[in-house]
Amino acid sequence: MSEEEIHGPGFIVKDKRTFDSQGRVKEEFGKAEKEEERGEEKEKEKEEGFAPLPEINFSSFLLSLSSSTLLHLGEIADPQSGGKKKDLALAKQSIDIISLLKDKTKGNLTQEEEKLLEHLLYDLRMRFVKASE
Repeated sequence: MSEEEIHGPGFIVKDKRTFDSQGRVKEEFGKAEKEEERGEEKEKEKEEGFAPLPEINFSSFLLSLSSSTLLHLGEIADPQSGGKKKDLALAKQSIDIISLLKDKTKGNLTQEEEKLLEHLLYDLRMRFVKASE
């Protein structure tokens, strides 16, 4: 009988140890380790291929929310599907979130951030009215 499998009445015993009786790594486990290392290398290559993300600050956060609103208004295409789809309820909710941020951050923003917030809200509200017609 081989060391790997011992057949008994109604069951099979398989040796799943990574080392053989002499302490060497079994061939099948050595292959698995090499494949695992190759997979890790490919992931590192993928990660390095992406451009670094921009710094997160209040302005970039507002621009992200406004992009979501434009997506819900059907003005920009969905990056995954490539199609444009209107969802006015979600667009209104995104505009309300930006408005809430305006109220909650009053007095704590720089002049540039306040201007950006005002302009974004005005622009998004006008686009919402136009999309609602």
